[in-house]
Amino acid sequence: MIGKVGVWEVWGTKPQDQISSTAKKYAEDWLPVRGIQNGEIILENGSRVTGVKVRPRNIFILDYDSQNNAIFQLRNFYNSIDYPFWLIISDRPVDINVYLAQLKLLYNQVQFPAIRKLVREDIDKANLFMGKSVGVTDTEYFILFKDTRPELIQKKIQNLISSLAGAGLQSAQVSNDDLRTLLDGFMNGGDTTNFGTVMTSWVQILRVK
Repeated sequence: MIGKVGVWEVWGTKPQDQISSTAKKYAEDWLPVRGIQNGEIILENGSRVTGVKVRPRNIFILDYDSQNNAIFQLRNFYNSIDYPFWLIISDRPVDINVYLAQLKLLYNQVQFPAIRKLVREDIDKANLFMGKSVGVTDTEYFILFKDTRPELIQKKIQNLISSLAGAGLQSAQVSNDDLRTLLDGFMNGGDTTNFGTVMTSWVQILRVK
């Protein structure tokens, strides 16, 4: 990926044929990321990547006028952002492990064969639901930006949250887990987590100049 533009753009000081395979073993070695903390990706040059996660809302179940109003408010929101931002849409696998554990506990506690059969069927359905063949995912929406000034970062986040609320959308600052999940999805293409990013304009988000 060095020197080529893809989902990630990797920046190095040496051509690819001059980089030792023993010196660069992992993809993380190529990224200018110092760490992830407090809902921010901290880059080597001191810049911080953060933003908000937006809760999905299906406006198409609303009446026609309400749909147009929602679209109008969202357009105003986008036009009010006066700095570069990245819109990311990512799939995360639905996690029902807690529910599945509760079913298994109930199965062990129930004595009646008919009820045990019903619980067993629910367990089988839950296992199928989480299997690779079904691949059920939640679609998550993120608006990220990059800045070096902590005081402006928090101001931008609060403005995004309040402006999205004005457009009828709920949002919150991204968590460390959200950012790790996005990085893993980009770097591994879903090979390790069975999910992947479906749309992004995030090509240069980690660029360090």
